[in-house]
Amino acid sequence: MKLILLGAPGAGKGTQAAFIKAALKVPVISTGNLLREAIAQGNALGIQAKQYVDKGQLVPDDLMIDLVQERLQSNDCAQGAVLDGFPRTVAQAQALEDFCHVDAALSIEVSDETIVRRMAGRRTCPQCHATYHVEDNPPKVPGICDKCGEKLGVRHDDDPQVVLQRLKVYHQQTEPVKQYYADLGKLRSVEGVGPVEEIRRRIFKALELPL
Repeated sequence: MKLILLGAPGAGKGTQAAFIKAALKVPVISTGNLLREAIAQGNALGIQAKQYVDKGQLVPDDLMIDLVQERLQSNDCAQGAVLDGFPRTVAQAQALEDFCHVDAALSIEVSDETIVRRMAGRRTCPQCHATYHVEDNPPKVPGICDKCGEKLGVRHDDDPQVVLQRLKVYHQQTEPVKQYYADLGKLRSVEGVGPVEEIRRRIFKALELPL
């Protein structure tokens, strides 16, 4: 199964993607993580992408498309994959159709006000990229990753001003992607507010996965 996860930054896509990954036994392809790795490596794509990420803007389509296409050709994607953060524009969605059959697109719906609050409390592991929230999903030991023991940090793009810019870009350029998949009869929408486990149940029901 090849699934698209849609939703504003901070809607909970990463948290829910982990549950879906375990159920489907397929990899999660987070374009955010792919970009951060490219930026950290300082390769050509990373240098170009950093200029946009630092401003809370979308990375140009051609860069993202090449990155995602290469990743989907990996052996671990043979049985499917969960795409978290791609496509972010209708043009990307159309390009994706050229090399990947999408079974469904799941949209996690959360208000802008809730997003800003969530991002302010989000903490991320720089080593394994696990995400937490100081109130909604805290680590067992404050400030320490449950999975690898690294010290958690705050990403630059979780700054409130950057978040507001990212939300503006999302509404302008990414929300039309929902209509694109709705027109194809592939869109599933769920409310992304509430306990993490309850949201998981809504998602599994929408995707017809065993609870």
